[in-house]
Amino acid sequence: MELRPLGNSGLRVAPLVFGGNVFGWTADQKTSFNLLDAFVDAGLNAIDTADVYSAWAEGNTGGESETILGHWLKANPAKRDKVLILTKVGMEMPNGKGLSAAWIEKAVEDSLRRLQTDYIDLYQTHKPDAAVPFAETLGALAKLIQTGKVRAIGASNLSLSQLDEALKVAAESGLPRFESLQPEYNLYDRGSFDGPLRERVISENIGVITYYSLASGFLTGKYRSTTDLAKSPRGAKVASYLNDRGNRILRALDQVAANHKAKPAEVALAWLIARPGVTAPIASATTLPQLASLTKATQLKLTADEIALLDTESA
Repeated sequence: MELRPLGNSGLRVAPLVFGGNVFGWTADQKTSFNLLDAFVDAGLNAIDTADVYSAWAEGNTGGESETILGHWLKANPAKRDKVLILTKVGMEMPNGKGLSAAWIEKAVEDSLRRLQTDYIDLYQTHKPDAAVPFAETLGALAKLIQTGKVRAIGASNLSLSQLDEALKVAAESGLPRFESLQPEYNLYDRGSFDGPLRERVISENIGVITYYSLASGFLTGKYRSTTDLAKSPRGAKVASYLNDRGNRILRALDQVAANHKAKPAEVALAWLIARPGVTAPIASATTLPQLASLTKATQLKLTADEIALLDTESA
């Protein structure tokens, strides 16, 4: 399996990252273990989660995903060195939120305890915190790197101006910079990353791990009309994609998929994997057949004409 450098972090990730938001939500512990085993067996190595996952599920308060992942690591100690654990801090938890130094110091210990590991490979800020200057956040993260609790740091949901400010503060203060960015990006949701932000991460050699890579499942092709929205818990999020542009994208995906005897989701991920500026997309699975399909995307090579078609229809 190809491994790609994640910015200047020293970390190398396979071109598909497992989305751990399903752990403790649509995948129970037994299912999660089976998925994680199959994921690693396929030669993939990066698992993305967050302290807040999956607080939105009934009866959950946050920490469920990290806890299941921690149980898996404890049951499979030999696999710890084979995987990269990516988690996040900043969203509201029962005992705190934000990116202050005090909360980061507490939250990282909570995550390490749930994950049952001594270190986190990539610790990411989940969203900007306007109440806390970057110098304070980066200073707190620098201490985690110095103590070995974190190997590298990244950020999710930063705008271009926020990323530029963070890079400036890091350079001027001698603090570690964010080595990765996690933006929302897929064939449908292109506006916030394409353009100046994508150009900046390329010029600064910052790794990019995209979330909502399949547009909440829309790009799998299983949602073609409003009657399809009840097919999964994520269906309600897909309604906004059911329009002329969304239909054009699905037709293009169908056409390219037919060329390769592949599935639309595999093509949508292959487009991201081939996209300049993208290190690896995040995608989730709740069944082994789904995971096998997603894994195929890492070996799917699109032609220049197929990429041009997808670019045009999704523009």
